[in-house]
Amino acid sequence: MSGPPGSFAPEMRVGHSGPASDKGHTAMLAATFGTGQVLWSIFWFFIFFVWIMLIFQVTVDIFRSRDLGGFAKFLWLLFILLTPYLGVFVYLIARGGKMAENQMAVMQQNQAAMDSYIRDAAGTSSSPAAELERLAGLRDRGVISETEFASLKAKVIA
Repeated sequence: MSGPPGSFAPEMRVGHSGPASDKGHTAMLAATFGTGQVLWSIFWFFIFFVWIMLIFQVTVDIFRSRDLGGFAKFLWLLFILLTPYLGVFVYLIARGGKMAENQMAVMQQNQAAMDSYIRDAAGTSSSPAAELERLAGLRDRGVISETEFASLKAKVIA
């Protein structure tokens, strides 16, 4: 299966020594890589990706924990660096509940900060009395009518 001079068709001679034989084996290897092997490779790549994310999550939790002192953080990190699989799994068993609590506290702080920012940006207040006062000011300036004021007041009170 040799082409004219200058063509790029690889020679497929099996059992022949030399560079042409190496090209043939490489082409055959790529041709025999089946669907099952591709799916198996994707699966192991996914598992590797999850493992890397788990290591990062545990490391961030160690640094974020306020109930651990500096020496305890050092010991946990050393344990994870020396024996990664055992260290991560022991950390998840020993401090998995605290890890979830820490993550929930951070998410609640972020949500409160976002809510506060939205209220400030929108110009709304958090208390019903302040909202009614703002609506009365809009009604007195003629921005909203009496019927609009009444419907908005009912929404605030409800």
